[in-house]
Amino acid sequence: MGKTAFLFPGQGAQYVGMGRDFYENMAVCRQVMDLAGQMAGLDVKKICFEEKEKIHITEYTQIAMVAVEAAILKALEEEGIFPEAAGGLSLGEYGAVLAAGVMSLEDVFSLVRKRGIYMQEAVPFGGAMAAVLGLSGKQVEDICEAEPGMVSVANYNCPGQVVITGASQAVEEATEKLKKAGARRVLPLQVSGPFHSPMLAEAEEKLRSALQEIKVQKPGIPYTANVTAQYVREAGEVKELLARQVSAPVRWQQCVDTLLSDGVETFVEVGPGKTLTGFVRKIDKNARVLQVQTIEDFQNLVNIWKER
Repeated sequence: MGKTAFLFPGQGAQYVGMGRDFYENMAVCRQVMDLAGQMAGLDVKKICFEEKEKIHITEYTQIAMVAVEAAILKALEEEGIFPEAAGGLSLGEYGAVLAAGVMSLEDVFSLVRKRGIYMQEAVPFGGAMAAVLGLSGKQVEDICEAEPGMVSVANYNCPGQVVITGASQAVEEATEKLKKAGARRVLPLQVSGPFHSPMLAEAEEKLRSALQEIKVQKPGIPYTANVTAQYVREAGEVKELLARQVSAPVRWQQCVDTLLSDGVETFVEVGPGKTLTGFVRKIDKNARVLQVQTIEDFQNLVNIWKER
């Protein structure tokens, strides 16, 4: 049987009520989410369960998402369910870091809270992102590079889906050129900043400084870095890759290719939504993909694991 990898979604997959059934029914999940709140100085469970506006504001979204992902991860670990590899899209890379045992829960929650604030402060207004459907990464890169304004590729999600990021005007102008070049659709994203853009350089530097205070360990399992799409296997690689990730493109399709080439056959999306499930299926239609975002999903995976 092939390997199993845990995948962790990023910002954009959040929704009001995420993680609630875990919090109400599993002691370990309550402990993890309450710890996230203590480390962040916020009522994280209220943001997850009730805050219709805050949950979509970067500085709150990030800690809320990682709290839910960490809670589900620890519940899976309690059942003896561990992956052979991991990966996470953008913010989700912190879930992969936890799955690999690289940092403590306390340090991850503290760091993610700072990351959200730094990213929110770096470009509070004037930035935009858009998903480009139906063109190759190379086609999108060429159009962005020819655009005089600040616009670049933010995400290589899957075949035929690339995200662009940058200054609002430049993204609008690139959008028109991409449509003329044959893009099936170009969809503006509801985000609060131009993430994974050089415009986030200030946030990158602040995060790099914060990372210096964090203790990291050698990964217990390999996980993919968004920046390189390669496995992180050594403690010395962790901090710089997490810092660079803020302003560098997310090479998600290439991350999944790395996992596939390592013999991963089953992918488990841990956390809110099914975004990564969709991406994996477009990258490799033969891959087995499961989700764990509800108690029912959780029990289903436990049953599947027992039958391995």
